[in-house]
Amino acid sequence: MYEIGDNTVVELHGDVDLVAFQRAIPVLDPVAAGTARTVVVDLTRATFLDCSGLSLLMRAQRRVSARGARLRVVCTDPMSLRVMGITGLKTTLSPVASVREALARPEPQS
Repeated sequence: MYEIGDNTVVELHGDVDLVAFQRAIPVLDPVAAGTARTVVVDLTRATFLDCSGLSLLMRAQRRVSARGARLRVVCTDPMSLRVMGITGLKTTLSPVASVREALARPEPQS
């Protein structure tokens, strides 16, 4: 985890599954509830994403949105993107290719 200005980036590595979910909650929950304007979950180094990983992302999305901030997901892995697409979460999570792109992305229009 690291900060860029008033944004926080959380990197997830390896398999993002039930075990990763349990390990990531103590890190990601405080970040999601914190003061960062944008929370970026970087899956660039993730090798596998299952329903537990999607649940982790959606949990963070709800917590970040509840305080008026935004969550951005960085993911380029074709299989992970496919899982997001099949579940309908690709639209909700709107993954991008880099942390730079995630932080440069404008706020959605309301």
